[in-house]
Amino acid sequence: MNVIVVGCGRVGAELAYRMFINGHRVCVIDHSQNAFRDLPPDFRGRTMEGDVLSEAVLHRADIAHADALAAVTSSDSLNGVVGRVARTIYNVPIVAVRNYDPQRRELVEAFGMQVVSSSSWGAQRMEELLEGGSVHPLISAGNGEVEICDLMVPPAWEGRTVQELAQCGSCIVAAVTRAGRGLLPTSDMRLQAGDMVHVSATPEGMAALRQAVC
Repeated sequence: MNVIVVGCGRVGAELAYRMFINGHRVCVIDHSQNAFRDLPPDFRGRTMEGDVLSEAVLHRADIAHADALAAVTSSDSLNGVVGRVARTIYNVPIVAVRNYDPQRRELVEAFGMQVVSSSSWGAQRMEELLEGGSVHPLISAGNGEVEICDLMVPPAWEGRTVQELAQCGSCIVAAVTRAGRGLLPTSDMRLQAGDMVHVSATPEGMAALRQAVC
């Protein structure tokens, strides 16, 4: 896949490197040559200094043959414009845009682009962590017959097993995140307060799980 990453700050450099090591052809554009210092030394993609709104720069990046573009500069306005140009003028199939100001997110979404809002997502995740044992829905599969949620293990469940948790709502425990590390749980795995448990269940099962844990 041919990928263009616009902006080589911390997010852009990490994204470009991840795409590169996954076997994609990557071109990174930034207005400052110094920005490319954030790229790991073994990065072998293309780097291009220049104005990302310049037609000549975009042509040099081969945007006409790009399969995907990510606009991740520090400017919401610039990200939105670059994404719009990529979609409407160059027909890039996949366009993702980084957003900082939540009040501007709907405007970008109105143009049909995928938006990653670090502020909104970060605030949501912090809220979930602060609420402790609450069960938070992540994905609804099919027509809502199955929900995938996560919950933080409260202190009252310290030392109890994954199997006990699963039996509360007839749910499937898919993974446990402990101290930032993902784990595949066994039925006899002992839970720790603060663990983030990722489960799937029917809405009825999820309601039972909430009642038992929260």
